[in-house]
Amino acid sequence: MLRPNAGPTLLPIVALATIALAVAARAQEEPAPGEPDAPAGAGLLLRDFRPRSMLKAREHEIERAAFPAIDVHNHVGDAGGDGPPVPPAEVVARMDRLNLRKIVILTGGWGEALQKVVDTMVKPYPDRFVVFTEPDWSRIDEPGFGEAMARQIEDAVARGARGLKVKKELGLRVRDRTRALVKVDDPRLDPMWAVCGRLGIPVAIHVTDPDAFFEPLDETNERWEELGEHPDWSFHGPAFPPKAEILEARNRVFARHPDTTFIALHVANHPEDLDDVGRVLDRHPNVVVETGAREAELGRQPRGAREFFLRYRDRILFGTDAAPQEPMYRNYFRWLETADEYFEYWGWPGQGRWRIDGLDLPREVLENVYSKNAERIFARFEEASSTTDGVR
Repeated sequence: MLRPNAGPTLLPIVALATIALAVAARAQEEPAPGEPDAPAGAGLLLRDFRPRSMLKAREHEIERAAFPAIDVHNHVGDAGGDGPPVPPAEVVARMDRLNLRKIVILTGGWGEALQKVVDTMVKPYPDRFVVFTEPDWSRIDEPGFGEAMARQIEDAVARGARGLKVKKELGLRVRDRTRALVKVDDPRLDPMWAVCGRLGIPVAIHVTDPDAFFEPLDETNERWEELGEHPDWSFHGPAFPPKAEILEARNRVFARHPDTTFIALHVANHPEDLDDVGRVLDRHPNVVVETGAREAELGRQPRGAREFFLRYRDRILFGTDAAPQEPMYRNYFRWLETADEYFEYWGWPGQGRWRIDGLDLPREVLENVYSKNAERIFARFEEASSTTDGVR
């Protein structure tokens, strides 16, 4: 039985217990006398790991593109505010330093949003910027949706748009009133694809995403870190169709509309399998591809990628899908133009913890990729305008 004054004597006991716990915890952190110190990086997290290569390899800084280049995949100054807020005059100054002739702003929206991009970017610099329009998927349940989009595209071209951009929502997230996913080859969309062919404007189409985005998010997924940062980029599971199914539907659209030029963005979103991309190009002469945000994928397979560029030199366009920073472009130039080995791709290690090698492309291939292939595609609009009643 405690005496009336026993309470205060418990405080030293509590204090001693607290000290003992602290000492024990510290003993676990610090080595005992005579034991070696723990390695400095013992608690390093993978996301903080930035190894500095000890490889002594040749390095070449490419300040300007070998030929005046056209970046067919950018979002600077776009309608949705996704692009970086860089003043147009500053972008043009950077372009001049880089030997970049033109930038294509893919996400230009429609209606007044598109008009703002035209007024802000295209009209002051008509030889430096091109803008694409987009479909309005909120109207998918309207009767005659395809015809309505065809009229919207005609209006966009009259405002100054020179192409149609389709985002990856098609096939993955766009749903109609029945809650069914709208497939890429849905017949309701046919008038939209067809009018682009009639007007002579290309369709820049992005469907699906990297293969790893459709795989389980486990220890075998090579983009585990990226998907951990962006879990909404994962399309694995019953809520989404398999990637192959979406690509097959896209290919059926290519076949159904041979008079429409399609720019299959991100190396047809299958740079992990260049043989498959080659088959798409072989079967569909109305299709070209571009390199946007796939430097990492192509650069880690330099021999196969170089062979692909040589074989399809007339079917590959230069694109970045990145903010128009000068170091970014110079990194791309180095990748395409030099034989440098084992260097960081732009944005490393965002897409994967590997490095890339330069492709050392011949000058005639570089000229095609940088500009000539894009020039040929955009010339179709002028040809269509001169031979039909297409909108100027």
